[in-house]
Amino acid sequence: MIAALAGGVGAAKFLECLVPLIEPGDLTIVCNTGDDMTLWGLYLSPDVDIILYTLAGIVDPVKGWGVRGDTFNTLAMMRQYGLPDWFNLGDRDLATHIYRTALRHTGKTPSEITETLRRGLGVIARVLPMTDDPFETHVLTDSGRMHFQEYLVQRRALDTVQEVIYHTPLGARPAPGVLEAIAQADGVILCPSNPLASIGPILSLAGVRDHLCATPAPVLAISPIVGGKTLKGPADRMMAGIGLETSARQVAFLYQDFLDIFVLDQTDADLQGDIEALGVSVLVTDTIMNTPEKKTDLAKVVLRALND
Repeated sequence: MIAALAGGVGAAKFLECLVPLIEPGDLTIVCNTGDDMTLWGLYLSPDVDIILYTLAGIVDPVKGWGVRGDTFNTLAMMRQYGLPDWFNLGDRDLATHIYRTALRHTGKTPSEITETLRRGLGVIARVLPMTDDPFETHVLTDSGRMHFQEYLVQRRALDTVQEVIYHTPLGARPAPGVLEAIAQADGVILCPSNPLASIGPILSLAGVRDHLCATPAPVLAISPIVGGKTLKGPADRMMAGIGLETSARQVAFLYQDFLDIFVLDQTDADLQGDIEALGVSVLVTDTIMNTPEKKTDLAKVVLRALND
């Protein structure tokens, strides 16, 4: 059994090739929900949907999010009415948000809704939202405080981030099954996701970090930083903004207390000694998943490392 902590696009690309290599049902994916938001009265859970769409084989392969071949007629009509149109939602994608919102109105929890969507899309792996409680990742920037999606999508991550804030007005606990998945796993994977905006929210939940420290299973992380930069997303700019070094070494340091194995891109091989000095085993390989073959190769490398 493997437990994977995941954000959006980068995690989905990796998990897409991991799933066929393991037994059905032997993977539990814990998804970040700090990106969740409400738009037009609809409840959106972007990272959960990216994972579900990718594993269902319907994700837009160019963007890495949304539904392949989608149309945008509803968005155009919303624009005509003068409603916010900065979050680019396709018509088929909207069906998911309408259904999710309708289920919420019946009293279903995010965990129950995600399970319903997973089954409806035919996804084999178990997918859990990190929490059933309200949780929003905000960023304090030179333009003020805002929701992460506003910073990322509406403002195109152009503001300088000064602080990352996990906003939990009622307190947030791990969703049912999250801590159990970590405790029962034979291996834990931190996918190549933003350590501040994707993995950080999961780690901030009570008990998650403690369970990662306590598990006898190997805990492995794949660096989302290659050559001091991210391949997609604003993690490098966010890290720089709050005064962190934009390097794979810094990511390893953020996970140091529970990390056993760190997968480092060959571009950063010179950092191996520094990371091993943290007491972490380092595996140097090609982590840039720009072809199906390279994604599969990385998944195989990770599984071998967990089984050694």
